[in-house]
Amino acid sequence: MAAHLSYGRVNLNILREAARKELREFLDKCAGSKAIVWDEYLTGPFGLIAQYSLLKEHEVEKMFTLKNGRLPPADVKNIIFFVRPRLELMDIIADNITSEDRHHSSRDFHILFVPRRSMLCEQRLKEQGVLASFINIDEYILDLIPYDGDLLSMEYESAFRECYLENDQTSLYHTAKGLMTLQALYGTIPQIYGKGECARLVANMMLRMKREFAGSQNQILPVFDTLLLLDRNVDLLTPLATQLTYEGLIDEIYGISNGYVKLPPEKFAQKKQGEGSKDLPTEPKKLQLNSAEELYAEIRDKNFNAVGAALSKKAKIISAAFEERHNAKTVGEIKQFVSQLPHMQAARSSLANHTSIAELIKDITSAYIIQCFPIKSHYVNTYIEDCIAQKDPLIKILRLVCMQSVCNNGLKHKVMDYYKREILQTYGYEHILTLNNLEKAGLLKPQTGSRNNYPTIRKTLKLWMEDANEQNPNDISYVYSGYSPLSIRLTQILARPGWRSIEEVLKMLPGPHFEERQQLPSGLHKKRQQGENRTTLVFFLGGVTYAEIAALRFLSQVEDSGMEYVIATTKLINGTTWIKSLMDRPESPTQ
Repeated sequence: MAAHLSYGRVNLNILREAARKELREFLDKCAGSKAIVWDEYLTGPFGLIAQYSLLKEHEVEKMFTLKNGRLPPADVKNIIFFVRPRLELMDIIADNITSEDRHHSSRDFHILFVPRRSMLCEQRLKEQGVLASFINIDEYILDLIPYDGDLLSMEYESAFRECYLENDQTSLYHTAKGLMTLQALYGTIPQIYGKGECARLVANMMLRMKREFAGSQNQILPVFDTLLLLDRNVDLLTPLATQLTYEGLIDEIYGISNGYVKLPPEKFAQKKQGEGSKDLPTEPKKLQLNSAEELYAEIRDKNFNAVGAALSKKAKIISAAFEERHNAKTVGEIKQFVSQLPHMQAARSSLANHTSIAELIKDITSAYIIQCFPIKSHYVNTYIEDCIAQKDPLIKILRLVCMQSVCNNGLKHKVMDYYKREILQTYGYEHILTLNNLEKAGLLKPQTGSRNNYPTIRKTLKLWMEDANEQNPNDISYVYSGYSPLSIRLTQILARPGWRSIEEVLKMLPGPHFEERQQLPSGLHKKRQQGENRTTLVFFLGGVTYAEIAALRFLSQVEDSGMEYVIATTKLINGTTWIKSLMDRPESPTQ
């Protein structure tokens, strides 16, 4: 099921298997038949670790979503709650248990906190009078979840908000713990580089944990040569722009959640000749997206303008393969053709799906695209004014305004006041909280008279390429059709020629930059073979976009780069989900 996790330079299946083993051990603690009550947010991440078949093997007979009131009927001995450590969820659990006690006094209750136990939550359960009802209270440390052969995510949805709005370092602690788990499985990472306040904190926590476990050093040959920790606020611009890779656009328009996307069903309906469209499906088409699908692995990181040609080429290859049946004369040749048939039919089905997705994306007007172009301020002001006047979606307006602010080291007071007034009058005064949050996070700010360093950063790091080649790229700028993500340019320069060559620019970017070395146990120093690539784990604190991931995959494939990248993040984001995580509405507090 997860073979694609072991294709890359680093076998991420080891991490998945370790997570599955822990899950099995916990389930076996609860002897007898079981029903799991899920915190809905956890079902997606858990689906990447264990399918229902694994749970069934360990006597899980029913699964329910956590909600108020009585639990649905289930003839089982054990009820297990899988939840995040959130106080509001404890109230729901307490409600479930008090309703349950009156009807089924013989059941055993267990609670599994993901990713950490919380004293506050246990205290809340005690206050509600249900803590004593639990036979087992445990934690399941699910920090880094393998999403693909080179991609790990914590799916910690509020990490950026917590770090930059609430000054809460919980997500950083979980990151440090996740990196310790990773090093326990894949060996100590000898070199650590970082940029940003959060990166510094994570490195400090990790080094402290390392000292605390000094006696139990694992004798594993290091798989990773370098760890690069990058704060999201070092590069606030990149997520605001619309990603222009195939995978990036799918995420921007339809949203990829835990490796799946839900699409409008009309394009996927199998119409038979002579039939009308009366029986068109109404349920969204759900597709899994990862490198296990050969065609998707081939096209996902291409600029969308290069996808059409790639699909057309693939269609010709598949068509030619099917034509081969006419040339099969002998029994042996026919047998060989038949054995290849399932693979060919899967390829044809995959091609049909991706052709439909590409058509859906093409149908979305260019008005959707928010791009980075070096253009004059007054044109931008007029464009944003027009968008507000036309009542374009608020998220689009906020992305544009924040982008203008980030590129200009803030907005002129007059312009900023005008935008705020227009936004509040057009979209509602409740959004004053959101605007305040964007200011606090540094995405929106008034100009203070200090020098705007962005033009210098742009020129020194070559962030804008006039002639980006979208079809056959020769630079990472193809992922945004001309704009190179600053985060990835920093990663590229670290590999060669090194950060010392851009010392001045690094000082202009927020937060410290640093380098640390971790001592390896004797005998574990890697002897590199001639021409063998180094492996760097790039960890984005606060989120990463699919376009940035595509740019790193591009760098891994460049012949003379000498470097391969594995990507880890607190959350897979796009501009919409990122801005939404910072939005507040008085009537519905952020969960």
